[in-house]
Amino acid sequence: MSRLTYIIALLISPTLSFAQTADFDGNGKVDFVDFLRFATAFGTSETQYDLNANGKVDLHDFIIFAKQYNQDNTQTGAPDPETFLNTLDANHPRLILKDNRLAELKTIWETDPELKKIVSDVITEADRLIGKAPLEHVLIGPRLLTVSRDALDLIYHLGIAYRWTGSQKYLDAGREVLLTVSAFPDWNPSHFLDVAEMSHAVGIGYDWFYHALNEQTRNTIKAGLIRHGLQEGVKAYKGTKPAWWVSSAFNWNQVCNGGLTVAALAIAETDPQYAQQIIPEVYKSLPTALKTYEPDGAWGEGPGYWNYATRYTVYGLSALETALGTTFGLKNRNGLAKAGYFPVHGAGPTDYYFNYADVGETAKRNPMPCNFYLASTFGDDFIAASEHAIVARKQAEAQHVMWYVPKPDASAIPELDRKFNGIVEVAFLRSSWEDPNALFVSIKAGYNQVNHGHLDLGNFVVDALGERWASDLGSDDYNLPGYFNSGSGQRWTYYRLNSESHNVPIINNKSQHPNGTSKLTGFRSTGAFPYAAVDLSHAYLENASGKITRGIALLNNRQEVLIQDEYDLDRPRFIQWGMTTKATLDLQDDGSAILTRNNKQFHAHILSPKGWKFGIDSAQQSSPQKTNSGYSRLVIRPVYEAAQLRLTILLSPFPDTQKPTVTPISQW
Repeated sequence: MSRLTYIIALLISPTLSFAQTADFDGNGKVDFVDFLRFATAFGTSETQYDLNANGKVDLHDFIIFAKQYNQDNTQTGAPDPETFLNTLDANHPRLILKDNRLAELKTIWETDPELKKIVSDVITEADRLIGKAPLEHVLIGPRLLTVSRDALDLIYHLGIAYRWTGSQKYLDAGREVLLTVSAFPDWNPSHFLDVAEMSHAVGIGYDWFYHALNEQTRNTIKAGLIRHGLQEGVKAYKGTKPAWWVSSAFNWNQVCNGGLTVAALAIAETDPQYAQQIIPEVYKSLPTALKTYEPDGAWGEGPGYWNYATRYTVYGLSALETALGTTFGLKNRNGLAKAGYFPVHGAGPTDYYFNYADVGETAKRNPMPCNFYLASTFGDDFIAASEHAIVARKQAEAQHVMWYVPKPDASAIPELDRKFNGIVEVAFLRSSWEDPNALFVSIKAGYNQVNHGHLDLGNFVVDALGERWASDLGSDDYNLPGYFNSGSGQRWTYYRLNSESHNVPIINNKSQHPNGTSKLTGFRSTGAFPYAAVDLSHAYLENASGKITRGIALLNNRQEVLIQDEYDLDRPRFIQWGMTTKATLDLQDDGSAILTRNNKQFHAHILSPKGWKFGIDSAQQSSPQKTNSGYSRLVIRPVYEAAQLRLTILLSPFPDTQKPTVTPISQW
């Protein structure tokens, strides 16, 4: 056979199964940039360009490259179990951070002070983690989740530290983690998050440490991953009754799908049957959760769960891209491109989140590596700059390395106010992005049955002078009896979850209805009176028939907050106004109140009705609920009965402020 005939035969033959993608820069297309990289590597043994994995970059690889050249490598539509692994990168590491990208990062590191700081943070943390006690199979309540997360944290930090430095101590520690958890009796499939996160950890460790592990160790780890993770995953998708999270619209969906995606792709060249069963199921399941980001990136479970859900969305998408060269169109779902704006707007100048739903009372805006992925994928300099700003003053995570994007030269200043129109509508208003003493207020609508939701429609928080004045207590202990029994069940007996602890109206001494709903009906971010309004008419159902509206506005050059509730009910009812705060409360003779925190003062005035006065209630609860030490409730006393009422509160940093004229919300 002549050489020309041989080349023609190769060109018309099917591409070898598991030949890796020639999309070396991961932009979704094999183009001229990829050709230049391939040409430079021709004749070497660089694994990234050895497309048929025969140990050298040669003519066979060129033929594979030529077949892929100028083709859109981004498959869309359902993955065909028989063919989608044809583009699998047969080399290791192939998940999320491949060797060619690591080499690029090391080059960037030489002149990039931001990346130097991140890598230093990661190596310092890896050194600290080496000294931790070995992981043990110990459940807290029904969960092994803490152990799974510890394993994941160890593997990512030790993995980055080893791959960056080559130091044996990180390899030894990482191998020990993998062997320890592989020897566990199980990964607690009754609480499947535990399985998903542990599968993720072991999948990444197997892939990243692959060439430094001997065959026996690899086989032991892989056997544990299959037995405890992937086989349980297949049962979850394909059992007689699929697991509930498969059709969930919230974080369990992304965590379970993302973790199993990583695990299945880690061993797909030797055990393809797991990827062939799992990846098509992920393709069907994940869009149900991705739809929750629509239309503009908000998350109904609150900003804390935004991070959990989005991080795992990104793990899954990134693993698909690096291992297969495609996300099958999943990353193009409506809302995901703007998702990074939600936690940025959702944190006040104190860094504390508007922590609605089951988000912790002290939850703060901390580094979130998934924002680097979103910034890179969707070309958003604002999200990149925002993440760089937070990483500059807080400790970076290992994942910041693998999704790193350089700090933009300049970033557009975002709007001060933003409304998110997701299934739980939220509005955020502020006086400044740069001033740590800026005023910040946020308010929510939505529905009370949202996953992790509280009875808190119309709830708000307020930051000013570097302090939080109006607080949300956040979540309680997940192990409390009936904590997740929503409907009309035990969940709503807990103080932190019902309306009594939230900054919402209480009517006839009852919380909002568990099936209550609400809508944002007004929003303006321009002019001298930015505001948001919420229709609460359906938040209380039969307990309060009629029209209820809450408005919240900034005035006096965005230095003061106006909160106004309007009632037009079918008959008189007892109406209670309350606000939870950690400030010391000092009631004044004129009916106002002075709030004090850290020698700073905030002033509360009742503008309407005239003559009403503030009082103080306790927020203290008994164990096993969280006791809420240091918190109290600013309320109006006595409790008045009314059918038609306009109740207006002014919150101000000024002791003597000019009181505004009270006008109906409809005229705002």
